[in-house]
Amino acid sequence: MKVIISHDVDHLTVWEHKRDLIIPKFIVRSSIELLIGSISVNEYVDRFKNFIKNKWNNISELIEFNKQYNIPATFFFGVSNGLGLSYNLKDARDYINLVKFSGFDVGVHGIAFNDFLDIKREFETFKKISGKNRFGIRMHYLRVGKDTLNYLSKAGYLFDSSVFKEINPFKIGDMWEFPLHIMDGYVIQGRGKRWQSKTFGEIKDETKKLIEALFNKNIKYISILFHDRYFSDSFLSWKNWYIWLIRYLIKNRFEFVSYKEAIKELEE
Repeated sequence: MKVIISHDVDHLTVWEHKRDLIIPKFIVRSSIELLIGSISVNEYVDRFKNFIKNKWNNISELIEFNKQYNIPATFFFGVSNGLGLSYNLKDARDYINLVKFSGFDVGVHGIAFNDFLDIKREFETFKKISGKNRFGIRMHYLRVGKDTLNYLSKAGYLFDSSVFKEINPFKIGDMWEFPLHIMDGYVIQGRGKRWQSKTFGEIKDETKKLIEALFNKNIKYISILFHDRYFSDSFLSWKNWYIWLIRYLIKNRFEFVSYKEAIKELEE
């Protein structure tokens, strides 16, 4: 059993959200979490310090942590806007280059999911700005329609990781599908919930149960998603969860591989 770590990049700056509802939602969410005791006053203050600094990504910090533990993570970047993903191509290109030159892989954080021409357009845009020919994708908000996977394969993607299901990788045409098994938000907040309501002990216990269940189902590659946005002291439970999880997996002798390494193993 091996582990694949990935990071979805939903935000780069605060002010890219001047025309959507992300900022008011952030204020409401943070205030509720403070009132119900899910976060400390220090976390709450730190969130607004970062807001003022226009800092809503922690890509560099996550790169350094992953390097420390030799985690071959993949970062997914958007090349279209929608559903609160609002950064521009220039900013995306700059951070894609940062990740690439730091030795990590990059892929598309997809917006289009039910129109082949739009899906192909995102593929070609990412290919142009990243300089890569072979790369994968994960859909924003894991949106998958009845034709999505076939469209992604037809567009030329090497792999997808948008299906949230406790099954092993499988092929759609020439594309590998790596089902997603563990996602930070589902574990820490709860599926369908908008703010944190669990203790850190409960979060760790639930994570261990998920890993055990995957082991019992003979899952060959556990796919785990952690959003870079939360690798910050302003989201301390999230950051501590990721640090704890990596150390827990290392302690229990799990091997970390990238999607591309896993594909090579599967095809051999």
